[in-house]
Amino acid sequence: MGLERQRLDKWLWHARVVKARTQAATLVERGHVRINGARQKSPGHAVKIGDVLTISLDGGVRILKVAAFVERRGDATTARTLYEDVADASAKI
Repeated sequence: MGLERQRLDKWLWHARVVKARTQAATLVERGHVRINGARQKSPGHAVKIGDVLTISLDGGVRILKVAAFVERRGDATTARTLYEDVADASAKI
């Protein structure tokens, strides 16, 4: 079953970074998402495990490392398993 890649907009939605997939697509199209430091403007761009996403959202920046994929959007607990919050890790050092 394991997915190796997933559309960027779908992953952002599944990880509950945004409330709707259309919001995810808009966020990407407006240039607010970087993958491994490179600005991405295509919502259909594939992300893979290990990619680091830098997301400008609500006046702040979230840095998330892709850890997993799911077929369907789940609850917040499930969503939390899809990424490692890199900003949290650096704040603890």
